Amino acid sequence: MLILLIALLAVIPYIFINEPISIFFNIPLILIVVLILPGFKIVYPNEAIALIFFGKYVGTIKENGFFWTNPFYMAKKLTLRARNLNGDKLKVNDGVGNPIEIATVLVWQVDNTFKALFEVDNYVNYVRIQSEAAVRVLANKYPYDQFEDVHAELTLLSGAEKVNEELEKALHDRLELAGIRIIEARISHLAYAQEIAGAMLQRQQAIAIVAARQKIVEGAVGMVDLALTKLQEGKIVDFDEHSKAAMVSNLMVVLCSDRSAHPVINAGTLNH
Repeated sequence: MLILLIALLAVIPYIFINEPISIFFNIPLILIVVLILPGFKIVYPNEAIALIFFGKYVGTIKENGFFWTNPFYMAKKLTLRARNLNGDKLKVNDGVGNPIEIATVLVWQVDNTFKALFEVDNYVNYVRIQSEAAVRVLANKYPYDQFEDVHAELTLLSGAEKVNEELEKALHDRLELAGIRIIEARISHLAYAQEIAGAMLQRQQAIAIVAARQKIVEGAVGMVDLALTKLQEGKIVDFDEHSKAAMVSNLMVVLCSDRSAHPVINAGTLNH
């Protein structure tokens, strides 16, 4: 068709110049040129052209290159490149009802051109809306962390990999209708909502302090027991119950205090 087009473009001027009387012979040739030209299509890398013939889907050209198709085919271009969707921060309730902020990053591409064009109204907008819906459902399913539900096997904060896998599966099920393939889906932002962020931070700090103090007390008790045992085994000093209680009290204060101890020298007897 390209060779025919070049030949016609060469013949038409020749007839017009040398045979002015035969100009009417050029009219059919010009009509042929007009019909041939719309049939040429260029397909660039990672692009596709869907062909429609008077409302009927004919097929899709995904191979790169220069093509000629039926000039009556209507062509719709689609990109097959991978796209990023940086979702907005959504304010939702987690599995135990606390308001949280969550956002996702989605990498997707068109896999089925027919579904993308004809199964949904606008496949780009469809991806955005369905991704937000999937994130909301996922956030409502699990608690933010184990502070909210100590018996939870999976949380949004600690179960990142499994949560992301479940998010990808949910998006695949939702976007399969539009012919969209999910390459990767990840939670990009996760935090408590502003109205409870301060209270939750104080709660986490308090829990962390209690846990740390518990470890300190356990270690202090072990050190006091070791000290008393070594003193008794070495027969360094004999303690009565009152002296033993005083020593245990002093050691526990020194070991459990959050500040350095200041020693006081007893220049008198043990009890005075």
